[in-house]
Amino acid sequence: MSIFNRFVKDESGATAIEYSLIAALMAAAIITALSTFKADLTTAFKSIGTTLTTNTK
Repeated sequence: MSIFNRFVKDESGATAIEYSLIAALMAAAIITALSTFKADLTTAFKSIGTTLTTNTK
């Protein structure tokens, strides 16, 4: 029974698991945001590229 009690009280890996869950949620949020604004981002970067190309000639 003492092995089970030690296993239940051991929290050494909990922090690593929490950080990995936070990182996974952040990655999911970034992917969702990028896919949501894909058209707007494409338009903005094309406009910036065109402006830079035009003004540097």
